Amino acid sequence: MFSFPNPVNEWAARCVAGMVMALTLSAIFTGQWIIIAVLLYGFCARVATGPTLSPIGQIATRLLVPIIGKNRPVAGPPKRFAQFVGMIFSLSALILFFVVDSDLPYRIVLAVLAGFAFLESTFGFCAGCFVFGYLMKWNLIPESVCEACINFEAKTS
Repeated sequence: MFSFPNPVNEWAARCVAGMVMALTLSAIFTGQWIIIAVLLYGFCARVATGPTLSPIGQIATRLLVPIIGKNRPVAGPPKRFAQFVGMIFSLSALILFFVVDSDLPYRIVLAVLAGFAFLESTFGFCAGCFVFGYLMKWNLIPESVCEACINFEAKTS
């Protein structure tokens, strides 16, 4: 239950990103902190369990992906890292919402998150995965995690 899948269906990740983008934009335009809290919960759930405890993850894997009918396996650890980055962004936005006496800072953080979600959902470009690749090259990711990615890449090549 508390494990992240490896591999991950890229199309499921793109569907999740599209829903994250929609929620993020609704939080920006409505100014409702509860939407940011829902985003934060979703990212925490996906970091901990992949789609298992995430309503958005469940919608993506059980409803949208079967409708789309596509499966493109990609390595799981970079996607988990991307979910972690999203968790940090949504946590930062929620803290800024309550601590800073202006709407602008939390909306800027959410706009950046929405931009990254847009890139993932529309073009399949995962900024977190891109950064993860550099962290691997710079030996900042534990070797066991790198091996999981490399072993997956070797199987799909």
